[in-house]
Amino acid sequence: MSSEDEKTWKADVNTDTSETNETSRFRKWNERVTYFLMRWGVETNGIDPIPAENRTDPKLFQIFFVWFSANMNVLALGTGAAGPAFFGMGVKQSLIILLIVDLLSCTVPAYFAVFGPKLGTRSMVTARFSWGYYGAIIPSALTVFSMQGFLVLNCIVGGQILASVSSGHLDDTLGIVVISIISFAVTFCGYKVIHWYESIAWIPNVIAFIIMLGVGGKHLSNAPPPAPLTAASIVTFGTTTASSVISWCMMTPDYGVYHNARASSTRIFIYTYLGFFTASITAHYLGAVFAACAVNVPAWEAGFDGGNNVGGLIRAVLYQTGGFGDFLTVLLALSIPSACAPTMYTFGTSFMTVGSLFSKIPRYVYMIVSEAILIPVAIIGAKRFYATFVDILSIIGYWSTVFAVIVVLEHVIFRRMHWSQYNVEDWNKPSKLPIGLAAVMSFLCACGIIIPCMSQVWYTGPIARAGSGDLGILTGSAVALLTYPPFRALEKRLTGR
Repeated sequence: MSSEDEKTWKADVNTDTSETNETSRFRKWNERVTYFLMRWGVETNGIDPIPAENRTDPKLFQIFFVWFSANMNVLALGTGAAGPAFFGMGVKQSLIILLIVDLLSCTVPAYFAVFGPKLGTRSMVTARFSWGYYGAIIPSALTVFSMQGFLVLNCIVGGQILASVSSGHLDDTLGIVVISIISFAVTFCGYKVIHWYESIAWIPNVIAFIIMLGVGGKHLSNAPPPAPLTAASIVTFGTTTASSVISWCMMTPDYGVYHNARASSTRIFIYTYLGFFTASITAHYLGAVFAACAVNVPAWEAGFDGGNNVGGLIRAVLYQTGGFGDFLTVLLALSIPSACAPTMYTFGTSFMTVGSLFSKIPRYVYMIVSEAILIPVAIIGAKRFYATFVDILSIIGYWSTVFAVIVVLEHVIFRRMHWSQYNVEDWNKPSKLPIGLAAVMSFLCACGIIIPCMSQVWYTGPIARAGSGDLGILTGSAVALLTYPPFRALEKRLTGR
């Protein structure tokens, strides 16, 4: 914190004496804590838009590394492994599907990343310009649950990896606790520390993945034939993979709000897209190949535990290198916070957007809440990893794709892709924002088609049951695409906003 910022902060606190005299003990305590955190460089900003004069960070390459590190990760490897392990895919089929899905789906979070530097608003604040102040409560609340789901998945994988090298001294439970605490520490510090951490977190993962190919490559040439494939399994695997990528769109604007507002939108998009695609396709391919070939190597198959232990598979592959392999395995686990940190951060900013009351609660409180929920839920979910994995990703994918369609349509059709069409000063003024009825109605219509098209362990809709596979994401997006423009046009005509 600079001396000038410190003086400004003190002036703001001291000038409003009437408010200070009426504050609760918590508020006074929070002011002291906030001042202490600012002195140590911890981010204390809430969800207020960042003014253009403060969006000056020229290091756009940081955007690449944030998303490269977050996706060059064990969880992405687990996504690719789901093809052979959960859907009966062979190597060739898995690789083709993954290539097509990654090429297309990475465009969505990359497009959303441009909103951060251009508007200086967090993702769920940006949503208010299409969903309205009150309508945006829906995606904000869903994002809170989705981010916590991502955290659960990441910590399960990290816990499994640490447990796999502990020789019985450390189980999944303790491993989950370790990963969650590291993630909390990084996220607590805020925006700048997350960017610094992500710029180096990818290094051990890349090294470990290269060595995995080196020591395990000889077993990858004789993959077993795939099980008989159906259109349903192909569609469901494709939509599950797409969900794991598209769902990042709820986060990407949050990590560019301090970057140069005058930067080229194309450059921001390219940096983000390359970060996502190069990491995702690499990790997805590794997961698919090693999972498919695990049945040929008894040690791999035992470590993989029927597809429920990605960490055990990695440990089994690296075991040939002895103690160095254990060291790399531990580094892989300890780098998982590269995916957890941005997720936990957006959990907090999204929670603050649910309502004005929540926006007054300091960001670090939400980190504590997230941590308290994360540990017990991850411990329970670890007992059935892939069932938990597919359930969470699919549910997130259903609504996040509809959300993405609505926001993009608003920007392209009704804002004509002009940033000047957004009056950011109205971000917390319900009377100045759209009513949001168009977005809510379109969302509800999309949900109406998603439910009969979804295929989950706990529910299979009649359309999916007919053999089409899980079409929820595709049909929901199509309905939102068709319904939002006329609904929004009618809303503007009736309300003028």
